[in-house]
Amino acid sequence: MEVPYISSPPLLPHRPLLALHTISVSKMMSKTSLFPRCRNINSDTLVAKKEAVEGLEEYGDLKTWMHKNGLPKCKVVLKERPSLDAELRDIHYVAASQDLKAGDVAFSVPNSLVVTLERVLGNETVAELLTTNKLSELACLALYLMYEKKQGKKSFWYPYIKELDRQRGRGQLAVESPLLWSDAELSYLSGSPTKDEILERAEGIKREYNELDTVWFMAGSLFQQYPFDIPTEAFSFEIFKQAFVAVQSCVVHLQKVSLARRFALVPLGPPLLSYGSNCKAMLTATDGAVQLVVDRPYTSGEPLVVWCGPQPNSKLLINYGFVDEDNSYDRLVVKAALNTEDPQYQDKRMAAQRNGKLSSQTFHVNVGKEREAVLDMLPYLRLGYVSDPSEMQSVLSSQGPICPVSPCMERAVLDQLADYFNGRLAGYSTTISEDEALLSDPDLNPKRRVATQLVRMEKKILHECLKTTLDLIDQLPDLSISPCPAPYTPTLD
Repeated sequence: MEVPYISSPPLLPHRPLLALHTISVSKMMSKTSLFPRCRNINSDTLVAKKEAVEGLEEYGDLKTWMHKNGLPKCKVVLKERPSLDAELRDIHYVAASQDLKAGDVAFSVPNSLVVTLERVLGNETVAELLTTNKLSELACLALYLMYEKKQGKKSFWYPYIKELDRQRGRGQLAVESPLLWSDAELSYLSGSPTKDEILERAEGIKREYNELDTVWFMAGSLFQQYPFDIPTEAFSFEIFKQAFVAVQSCVVHLQKVSLARRFALVPLGPPLLSYGSNCKAMLTATDGAVQLVVDRPYTSGEPLVVWCGPQPNSKLLINYGFVDEDNSYDRLVVKAALNTEDPQYQDKRMAAQRNGKLSSQTFHVNVGKEREAVLDMLPYLRLGYVSDPSEMQSVLSSQGPICPVSPCMERAVLDQLADYFNGRLAGYSTTISEDEALLSDPDLNPKRRVATQLVRMEKKILHECLKTTLDLIDQLPDLSISPCPAPYTPTLD
C-alpha cells in the first residue's frame, strides 16, 4: 500500500527565553590580582538564608524605596506569604491594591529603576556588540549586581538586591532552580531529560564564569569603578552561580527595544509577580518606562500574574523553580535520525528535505497533541526503513510526497516506536501511580514535590504516545505478520 509522506514546514529550533551562550571574545589581560580572593565579604551572594537578609528597615519596603526614586502612583502593593522551605524567609509578592479591570495599568516603572545591559556596560554600542557576539546577557547582569552588592548600603540598588536575596531565586510558592540542587536532590529527576538539561546548563554557567574577566575588562564602566577587583578573584564560582540563578529567575525579555535593553531587571517584576502559562499580560517597554497592563480583572489583595512565554515545564523548572500543571505549552522532544551507513542515505536525506525534515530531525510532542506527533514521525521513520533501491527511486521520482509501505514495514516502524516509548518510561525510578502517592503527602519535601510533578507530566505524555502507537498496531490488517528486517533502521533518542 502507499501511505502519504505528510509534508510540514521545517521545525525551527526553540531558543529558551534565558538561553546560555559562551563568550567568544578573547581575554585581554591576566587574571593576576593585587588582592586575595574576598572570602569573608558578607555581600558576596545574591541569595541568602534568613539571618543574612537584614538591614532594610531604614529604607522601608522595596515599593517605598521605588516611590522615593521616581515610581509614580500605582495600583499594586507588596504582600507576604510563607515559604515552602521553613529555612527561608517569607516570599513577597505583588498584589492589586484596589479592584482592577482588564486593560488597567497596574504600575509603570521608570527606566531609571530598570537594570539593562545599556546601564551595566555604560555604552549601548558596546552592549550590542557583545550581545551580537553571543555574550550571555545573564552573566553581565549577574556580574553587575555582584559588584553592586559589594558596595553594601552605598549602592543605589541595595534595596532591590536585598529583595532578590529574600526571594532566593524562587518562583511564587515554589523552590530554588534545580541548578542549585544537590546531587541527591537531582536524583528526583532520574529518567527525565530535564536532568541532563540541568547538567548542561550548569556547565554553561561554568564556562561563563571562566570568561568573566573578559567581560569586566571590556565593560569600561565596571573596569573604571572596580579597577582592582578582577571578577574571578573577587567571587568564587559558587557565588557567581547563585547570583546567575537569582538573575535568571527575574529577568524580563522586553520586545521592540534595542539589543542593549532587551534583557531587563524590573523591580516589582518577577519573581514578585507570579508567572502563568495561561496569562497574556506582559511587562512592556514604553517611552521612558516598563509597564504592566493586566489582561483580566483582579480584586483588591489578589496576586498579579504575567505570562512567562511559550515555555515547557522543563524550562519553567530550570529557570524559575516551578512547574505548571495547566501548561498548554508543555512538551517532550523525540530525536530521530537517518542511518548514515545506509547506502541510500543521500537519497533519503533529499527526500526528507523535500518534505521539510532534516537527516537528524527533532520532533516536539506537545501535551494534548501526542497522536498528531506520532503521525508526524511515522513518514520519516518509514523512509528510513526503505531498503529496495527501486522503491527509493519511486519515492524520489513521485509527483507527490509518497513513500511505499508494506504491512511488514509498518509493523517494524510501529514496533520500534513502541519499544522506544516503553524504554523511556522504564528509565524513570517511579511509576505514575507512585508519583501520585508521593504528591498526596502534605509533608513532601518541596523540591521532591516539584520534581515529581514534572516527571509525572512527562510520563503522561509518553503514555499517550505509547497508547497511540499500540492503537495503530491494532489497526494493522494482520497482527500476526512479522516485521520486515531492515539493516539500516533510523535511530530514536
